[in-house]
Amino acid sequence: MVAFILDGRWDNAEVEVWRVNWADTSQRVLMRRGAIGQIRRGRLAFVAEVRSLAHVLGQTVGRTFQATCDAALGDARCGVDLEDPAVKGTGAVIDLLRDRAFTASGLGGFASGWFTFGTLDWTSGANAGRRTEVLGHDVTDGIAVLTLLEAPVRAIAEGDAFTILAGCDKRMETCGAKFANTANFRGFPHIPGQDAVLRYATKDGGHEGSVL
Repeated sequence: MVAFILDGRWDNAEVEVWRVNWADTSQRVLMRRGAIGQIRRGRLAFVAEVRSLAHVLGQTVGRTFQATCDAALGDARCGVDLEDPAVKGTGAVIDLLRDRAFTASGLGGFASGWFTFGTLDWTSGANAGRRTEVLGHDVTDGIAVLTLLEAPVRAIAEGDAFTILAGCDKRMETCGAKFANTANFRGFPHIPGQDAVLRYATKDGGHEGSVL
């Protein structure tokens, strides 16, 4: 059970509470339905939060009118080919710097920052099969240094192999310069920012309806 919790297999699992007649188990009625939320582990037991169906009402439905792109890199709306060697790389851990930072081999052909905000899939080692987000990608003396957003469930070890995808910061400039994919940009880069609320009438123009 503990291993399943660590692996995230119970995350968002469906929960049903039934009232059952144990003398005749065919006599039952569904009392409530929900999903597993946050799980806290103690020394001898774990505590799981059960969220009601009402928590779904707090989720964003539909598109958001925002300057940045709301598509996921490589999905049907984005269209970037994730199998392109320019987007995808493979490597292995050389040396562990911290619990979520390490030097990596196999990424010498990529510029610093190329994988920042990207995703990393472990293909060997204790974390094989799990995916994590990349917080930073630096290059020091030709060696890639990767920093993950969170420390993996199980410790990283030298030689652990992975595949890694380029990161996207969801800006139109990045979409064009990094992926040549401006035609599929799914944001609204020309919407007025918060400064537009504070603007006032002046004689210097800026009120003719052009892009702010």
